[in-house]
Amino acid sequence: MIKGLISFLLNLLIVLVVVHAIGSWIPKIRESKAYQSLDSLLSPLLNPLRRILPPTGGLDLSPLVLLFILYLIKSLLRL
Repeated sequence: MIKGLISFLLNLLIVLVVVHAIGSWIPKIRESKAYQSLDSLLSPLLNPLRRILPPTGGLDLSPLVLLFILYLIKSLLRL
């Protein structure tokens, strides 16, 4: 039961990170309230990664690193 809940939450977080990354490329979406809410939800996870790996050439790789970390957690927990 707990394993299923953790798996669900990690999968939900993965989807939210992907939606956030894709939405960041589209100005109209980036300006929406929904996107700003999503950004405020994910910022505590992305900002530490951005400090370690700052955007290069206008490309922010922190969502990709966060996805890698989330999949690593799933793999280590065997979810």
